[in-house]
Amino acid sequence: MINTTLAPTTRADLMKTAAYYAAFIAIGLAGAILGPTLPDLAKNTGTAIGEIGFLFTARSLGYLLGSTMGARLYDRVSGHRLMALMIIGISLMTAVVPVAMQIWVLTAVLLLMGFSESLVDIGGNTMIVWVHERKVGPFMNGLHFFFGIGSFLSPILVAQALLRSDGIAWAYWLLALIILPAALFVFAQPSPQPAVEKVEKETAVRLNYGLIGLIGLFFFLYVGIEVGFGGWVFTYAITLGIAGEAAAAYLTSAFWGALTVGRLLSIPIAAYWRPRAILFADLVGAAAGMIVLLLWPDSSTALWIAVIIFGLAIASIFPTTLSFAERRMAITGRTTGLFFTGASLGGMTLPVLMGYILENIAPIAIVWFILLDIIISLGLVGLILWQTRER
Repeated sequence: MINTTLAPTTRADLMKTAAYYAAFIAIGLAGAILGPTLPDLAKNTGTAIGEIGFLFTARSLGYLLGSTMGARLYDRVSGHRLMALMIIGISLMTAVVPVAMQIWVLTAVLLLMGFSESLVDIGGNTMIVWVHERKVGPFMNGLHFFFGIGSFLSPILVAQALLRSDGIAWAYWLLALIILPAALFVFAQPSPQPAVEKVEKETAVRLNYGLIGLIGLFFFLYVGIEVGFGGWVFTYAITLGIAGEAAAAYLTSAFWGALTVGRLLSIPIAAYWRPRAILFADLVGAAAGMIVLLLWPDSSTALWIAVIIFGLAIASIFPTTLSFAERRMAITGRTTGLFFTGASLGGMTLPVLMGYILENIAPIAIVWFILLDIIISLGLVGLILWQTRER
């Protein structure tokens, strides 16, 4: 039987956790820089603005490749050395982006950046579980909060760099320099023992692919609606005439701001509530936000309320699901990679489907789509609870 005794959190554990937080600030900074600089990248490469959006697909493809091909490395090599190497890769790719003058070169750079980001993401989510085990809940929520901090700061740093220089090069180079120290911080900490080694010492456990598939499907549904809602709420508001372009832009910021605040609020909540209770509360809250939109589809006030409720509600779903999974299986680089494969596929496909629904059926139809997604997700959580018992 697997030993579930809760060991005290040591100073070394806290230093490792701080290193993961620094790494997630770094990938948040890198992840949010692309959008505000797309027009300049289009000019650099002589590409139409409508075509330059392909860079998002290239980055997502790199992320997917990292999830499927590179995740197992954390079970076999020094986790901190691998993570530090990937952070250095992100820094280098960030520095190269503004000087890539051919679209195929820029596409290759974004593909490599996505690959590196996925391995940092998987490494942080996996190793923080190895460090804290059943106590991981608040630390996991903190990890994703710091990703939000990086994503929030990146556009501000870009704007300030653009005010003080000509072009986007200095903005990218500044972020590349800011990202680099995180690699040194991670490298300086000793790597935690991989879960596969602990499992081999304590028990003979086989991967439950059925359970992994259910959790992977949950990630598919969740990430798809998070990315889709964040990406299409601007167009939704404009198409229905609920808001002008400036107000719609602030609406998008309100969503991501609510998401970041929600992750901060979820840190103390995760210390007292079980992951399954938090997941059910999150999903019910997200459904409530969509119901507000369905009841008052033409109201600007209702739209703002719904966006903030939805952002706050879904904020802790991703980290809480990882904590939820940790109580039901051994978390290894391989299992986390499979979870992230589902998340990557959801982020690549569901937003495209939502865009098609918005344009070809009706804007309000994507609200029904998201509500259906949430109902299915609730069913998946219930099915997982029915099939498993906490370790």
